[in-house]
Amino acid sequence: MNFLSDTTAPAHPKLIEAIGAANTGFEASYGQDAISARVEARLREIFECELKVLFAVSGTASNALALSVLCPADGVILCHDEAHIHRDERGAPEFYTGGAKLVPLAGAHAKIELSALDRVLAEIPEGFVHTSPVRVLSLSNLTESGTAYTVAEVAERADRLKHRPALIHMDGARFANALVSLGCTPAELTWKAGVDALCFGATKNGALGAEAVVLFPSVLDRFEALQARQKRGGHMAPKMRFMAAQFEAWLDGDLWLDLARAANARATELAAGLAGLPGVEILHPVDGNEIFARIPEPVAARMRAGGAGFYQWPDGSARLVTSWCTRADEIKSLIAAAV
Repeated sequence: MNFLSDTTAPAHPKLIEAIGAANTGFEASYGQDAISARVEARLREIFECELKVLFAVSGTASNALALSVLCPADGVILCHDEAHIHRDERGAPEFYTGGAKLVPLAGAHAKIELSALDRVLAEIPEGFVHTSPVRVLSLSNLTESGTAYTVAEVAERADRLKHRPALIHMDGARFANALVSLGCTPAELTWKAGVDALCFGATKNGALGAEAVVLFPSVLDRFEALQARQKRGGHMAPKMRFMAAQFEAWLDGDLWLDLARAANARATELAAGLAGLPGVEILHPVDGNEIFARIPEPVAARMRAGGAGFYQWPDGSARLVTSWCTRADEIKSLIAAAV
């Protein structure tokens, strides 16, 4: 009954097998291998456009590297106050951009409110020498509250910046979970809605450790700079084929979507079970594989005594996360332990 995080879950056997299969013979280094080329071709099919891919070992690395080529050192990155890049990356975006300013915005359920976005854009006029210019809007999908921006919600926020030389970054550490919840296509949720770069996470959804920065057509000219930042920042893995191999197996036969569906389904069951307990309040819509709930301490204590692991959030609520391998019987055991 481990609901601490999807990063605590094991890697899917097919991805481990793929690493073993890639561990034969010699291949070109630093992402010039045949497997990396095949993954990039597959992603072009999935996203229905020309694109470039750079592999990274962590979500923090992919976010920081992507933002470093999207935002100049004197620019502003707008994000939600709960965004991972603001709360959980120890200043990595500021470090890799060389000093870009993160400006956090408010919004229920960790979604940036349009009114908050409009207000900050009015307060930071373009071309005013005394103020750092807005150069990036970063959206997390899933958000840090486990909710999903719909296609329309992404597009209307991106539209607010279309008259500025600004770009849209999407932190997609749980992109697959958002995608299957919304029932749209990868293209619809990204570049067709105005997204310029996606940090595409596999680690939380079955990978051993594999993330990708995907640059869409609007920013393809920044790929060389992205590679340079990756090398200079110490994130260019010599044997990149082993990260690419994970992606190849993950994308094959839409395994990545199946794993996300499984995690989401368990989260829906868990949320329903928790909601039926006395005094428990589900705090946000469950659009993926995360549940945030206010749980009376006696109930939480019984759950922990029964063997359940979950995090206490700073606001006093509890976060429970399901993964691709969470079982239905674990959900039943957790609810049984709570009563």
